Amino acid sequence: MIKRPMDTDIKLHMAPPLGLLTIVNLLRNEHTVSLENENIQSIDYNDNPDIVGLSVTVDTLPGAIRIAKKFRDKGSIVVAGGIHITTAHDTIPQDTFDVLCIGAAEGTWPDIIKDYENGTLKPIYKCNKDFGGKDIVPPAYDFIAKDKYLYCNIIHTSRGCPFRCDFCYNSAAQRSYVNRDAEDVLQDIKAVKSKHIMFIDDNFAGNPVWLKDFLHRLITLNIKWNAAVSLNALLDEELLDLMKSSGCQGLFVGFESIQADSINDVHKIQNNINTYEKAIKMAHDRGIMINASFVFGLDGDTPETFKSTLDWIVKNKIETVTSHILTPYPGTALYDRLKKEGRIISSDLSEYNTAHVVFRPAKMTGQELYDGYIWIYKQIYSFKNIMKRMPEDKSQRAAYFLFNLLYRKYGKFTDFVCKIITYKNVGIIAEKLSRYL
Repeated sequence: MIKRPMDTDIKLHMAPPLGLLTIVNLLRNEHTVSLENENIQSIDYNDNPDIVGLSVTVDTLPGAIRIAKKFRDKGSIVVAGGIHITTAHDTIPQDTFDVLCIGAAEGTWPDIIKDYENGTLKPIYKCNKDFGGKDIVPPAYDFIAKDKYLYCNIIHTSRGCPFRCDFCYNSAAQRSYVNRDAEDVLQDIKAVKSKHIMFIDDNFAGNPVWLKDFLHRLITLNIKWNAAVSLNALLDEELLDLMKSSGCQGLFVGFESIQADSINDVHKIQNNINTYEKAIKMAHDRGIMINASFVFGLDGDTPETFKSTLDWIVKNKIETVTSHILTPYPGTALYDRLKKEGRIISSDLSEYNTAHVVFRPAKMTGQELYDGYIWIYKQIYSFKNIMKRMPEDKSQRAAYFLFNLLYRKYGKFTDFVCKIITYKNVGIIAEKLSRYL
C-alpha cells in the first residue's frame, strides 16, 4: 500500500488482509503456508516456496511485478490475484506472472493447486459463475500476527456490491454480489473474540432483506459495530432501528458529491442529493455517526466545489470525512470513458491511489484539483471545525474525538505511541474508550 499525504503508518497497520487469510484457510490443512504483509514487514526473499500468491490492487501492481520477478528467478510459480487482477486482467503485462487468478479464491485456488501437482497449470483461472455465499470460506483468524495490527476484529458478510457506480471497481463486468450464510458470519464474530466489530463489506446493506434478518440475530451478541452502507440504507427507518438496536456506532456512506450533475454523471443511482440531509438526520436521531466519503474531480466539480462541500459538512455535523481524488481504475466504466475521451494523463499505476491526479478534469486544472483535495482535508480536521462538527449525542463524543484528534489531526503522535506499546494495544485502548466512555 502506498500512503496518501494525510496517512501515517497507522493506515498500513490498520487491519490484516482477509483475502490472503482466506487462502490460508483454504490450503493449510494439506500444505505448508506462510503469510507476509509487505505493509508491516520485509518480504523474506531467502524463502523458496513452490507457489507464491500475490494480492494486487491497481497502485500496487508495479511493486507486485518486481516481487514476482525475484521469486520467479528463484524458480517459484507466482500467482497474482486480488481486485485489480479480477477487474482488469486483460491489461496485465504478459510474462509478469505465471498465473492470473480471476474472481474468488475459493473458486480458483483449489484448481490451481491440483493442476500444479499434476503438471497441468494454466495461465488463467476464473471463478465459476455459480459461486455463491455458501461457498465462501472464513479467514484464518488464528493465523493473524495480532500485535502488528490496530484492529483484528474485521468481518465480511458479503462480496461485491449490487450497484454499479462508474468510478468503482464494482462497475466492472467481472464483479458480482453475494451474501454469506448468516450463521457463518456469527461464527466469525465469535472467533475474533471482540465486543466491537468492523464489518468491511463494500456495501453492508446491499441486500436489506438479508441484513434485517442478520441484525435480529446480531442483537443477542451485545456488541458494538461499524460498517459501510449505501445512502439508501439511511432512509429505511426499520433498518436503522435494527442497526441501532444491534449496536451500530457509525456508518461509512458514499455521498461522493453534493452536486446532482456530478452524481448523475457517474450513474450513482442510489444517491439523490435531495435526500442527503434527511438521511443524515435519521442516522443522527438514533445516535449513529457518519463517515462521509467524497470524490473530487467529477465532471460537475469546479474550484468552488471544495468550499461549498466544506460548508455543507460542517452545517450537517458530519462526524468524519474520507475524501478522494477521482481515480479511473482500469476495468471500470469511468476508465473506459476517460480513455476514449483522451483524458487519461498518467500511465504510472502507482499513482492510482486516489491521492494523485491521473486524468484531465473537466472544469478545473489538475493542480486546482490536487490543491483543493489537500485544502479540504486540512479544513475538516482543523481544531475549529472539529469542535463545530461535534456530535449532539454525548455517547458518541469519545469515539468522535478519538478519530478526529488521535487518528486524523495528531496521527503522527498516535503512530509514535503505537510503535512503543504496539498497534494491538492501542487498538484495544481505543475500543474500550469508544465503547464505555
